[in-house]
Amino acid sequence: MARPRTTSDEAILRAAARVLGRLGPGRLTLAAVAAEAGLAPATIVQRFGSKRGLLLALARQAGPGVRRYFEDARRQAAPGDAPLEILHAALGAMAATVRTPEEMANSLAFLQLDLADPEFREPAAVHFGIVREEITALLREAAATGGLAPGTGTAALARSVHVAYNGVLIVWAMTGEGGTLREALRTDLDRLLAPHRP
Repeated sequence: MARPRTTSDEAILRAAARVLGRLGPGRLTLAAVAAEAGLAPATIVQRFGSKRGLLLALARQAGPGVRRYFEDARRQAAPGDAPLEILHAALGAMAATVRTPEEMANSLAFLQLDLADPEFREPAAVHFGIVREEITALLREAAATGGLAPGTGTAALARSVHVAYNGVLIVWAMTGEGGTLREALRTDLDRLLAPHRP
């Protein structure tokens, strides 16, 4: 009879994400992930096969996992919170996973894998699509409930919000402008959305 796993794959991937944030994909090692997860390196090899296998598993989990930020924002919303406030909460929680310019640099290093390697590009496209879908849904809800002006093109605005989100991450990492990353994001998104409010 096989021994039960005391640490789930999900817990290992959470540990890997923390190590990735600190070290980036180039300096990440299976030993570092094992230490973070409180496991022997052999366990990581047994579960994921290699560093590449671990990083691919992390990439594949990130796409569906990103929906959680939007689900959590909806669930935690106060009664009467407008869709645009839920949008702020979801994107703010996503941004809060990056705390320093160094972590942003490590995130961009992972993006290089997404862009250059077809195996990584596929889960990155899933992640991208889910974020755009969730943003679009909240903007449509805002338009339907009077939070956006009549006739607002929500699909085009969703693209602009998505672009602004990613742009704010980079500008904040370069300049530190706007306070915390979450504060900077709120300021720039409010500026973008202001002309579309009734």
